[in-house]
Amino acid sequence: MFVRNRAGIGAFNQFVERAEAEDLWTELSNLDKRYRLQCPKCGRKFWVEKKLIKTSNLDGSFRGFRCPENGCGTIIKWEK
Repeated sequence: MFVRNRAGIGAFNQFVERAEAEDLWTELSNLDKRYRLQCPKCGRKFWVEKKLIKTSNLDGSFRGFRCPENGCGTIIKWEK
């Protein structure tokens, strides 16, 4: 796990504190389920990143995340 700047260090410290009270592997599994997507078209797995956000050309609303695989172009909707 790579941590950047003060905000990242603070978030990491909170993660470690929670991990002490909870099962660390369960928490990591939950993060993987929340922030790692799989493209239904090409099957590539990828982490949610700001640069992959796709918005509507009409109103700028959030549509999902673009698959980063070259030539795929599939938009994966965000599910809560």
